[in-house]
Amino acid sequence: MLKKLLVANRGEIAVRVIRACRELGIESVAVYSEADRLAPHVWLADEAYEIGPARAAESYLSIVRLLNAAERSGVEAVHPGYGFLAENSDFAAAVEGAGLTFVGPTAETIALMGDKTEARRAMEEAGVSVVPGSKQALVDLDAVRQACNQIGYPVLLKAAAGGGGKGMRRVEGEADLESAFGAAQRESQAAFSDARVYVEKYLENPRHIEFQILADTHGNVVHLNERECSIQRRHQKLIEESPSPAMTPELRIRMGEAAVAAARGAKYRGAGTVEFMVAAGEFYFLEMNTRLQVEHPVTEMVTGVDLVHQQLRIAAGEQIDIGTVEPNGHAIECRINAEDPFNDFLPAGGRIEQLRLPGGTGVRWDGGIVQGTEIGLHYDPLVAKLIVHAENREAAIARMSRALDELLIDGVATIAPFHRRVMDEPDFRAGEFHTGYLEEHPDLLGGEGEEEKLRAVALVAALLEDGERRKVRMDDGVESVGGRSAWRWPVGGWRGRNWGLRG
Repeated sequence: MLKKLLVANRGEIAVRVIRACRELGIESVAVYSEADRLAPHVWLADEAYEIGPARAAESYLSIVRLLNAAERSGVEAVHPGYGFLAENSDFAAAVEGAGLTFVGPTAETIALMGDKTEARRAMEEAGVSVVPGSKQALVDLDAVRQACNQIGYPVLLKAAAGGGGKGMRRVEGEADLESAFGAAQRESQAAFSDARVYVEKYLENPRHIEFQILADTHGNVVHLNERECSIQRRHQKLIEESPSPAMTPELRIRMGEAAVAAARGAKYRGAGTVEFMVAAGEFYFLEMNTRLQVEHPVTEMVTGVDLVHQQLRIAAGEQIDIGTVEPNGHAIECRINAEDPFNDFLPAGGRIEQLRLPGGTGVRWDGGIVQGTEIGLHYDPLVAKLIVHAENREAAIARMSRALDELLIDGVATIAPFHRRVMDEPDFRAGEFHTGYLEEHPDLLGGEGEEEKLRAVALVAALLEDGERRKVRMDDGVESVGGRSAWRWPVGGWRGRNWGLRG
């Protein structure tokens, strides 16, 4: 097993990896920007190193600064988390070039799967169906127009150098092509420093279903079944679940075999995800994410397999040894983003004044925030994930509804109220949805309803009343008001450090 590891990320994924290291007896090293000096991942790690100012380009995206922290701390491996440099082949190559272990696939595999046209070609060679589209990346409008005419409208213009919805534009007809092409190029250049795009046939009302895979260096490749990721906004996932309510035993077998073939074709190593679009009973390769996914907890909840443990074991050269995996029950994940769902999902900042977390059987909170955390606008708006597990989908929806009712994040707007609405929406409850779900249900994004306002007011009033009842004067003369001491002790244990201590 690895002895010491640097987590080259922040927020809830850094916390997730650091906790896994603690369980496996691996020393963990955190990195942080000036903005994250008091963040939970900093004081949870065994060591922590500041790597620059808040701007990501000068801290979390700086390969030089990350490798400098790795050298100073004496680690033997680097875990990239997700986002930032997790799918950057140059970073993987630099880590390995420094004589360290990269917890993930090789730089060559990342580069192959990161170039979407090359990935499509590799999948076709592996016998995996792909959505009809252009054979190569394009930079010329005339070439794009010719490809669109051959494929037939509507089409999607997609960034050739990356995914996650960046640089993606739907085009209904030739009249819209020029403006959509320019917008796709600009966004792709900004996100990936690469303006190339490719053309793909637009599938009407598809479902987005992905398969979790694990592959070791001994030739073993397994999949851990599927996750449903169709509840999206502008191609960004919001709610995920496992298993998919649209899955049949026959389709699961076929898609699982295709996912394993895709991983073998890419010479994959570690934990990864093969993503598909499913329409009219057929499935098509979409992309392969060469990292841990944000939605990995739903797979962990239904299989009992700790995917971060598996990543670390594979990186240490061990064989996959998880036995026969029999999925159990149903899991749902709601991403908690610092965004205002009733104002076009605009990013929200501020200070978390109150944080009350849900609990009970089958409820999991993966968060990178605590009470008092300052939420800036420097990074991705994802601040936490709420995951539930129950014996079936109906029970899981009921549990998530209850957990969302208990959750209180005061001081910063989040999309939790939106999730609560979705849990009550009839089509979602019936499992009848696709990637255009939000376009068909605009009422979910309307202004805050009276019931939600009353619930919020009642909860805040109850907290204030409880705080007044528990007002005490401490022996040292420091008053505790509203049930909160003026000394803010970090969640997760003191461990003899002054992280986060505030007067």
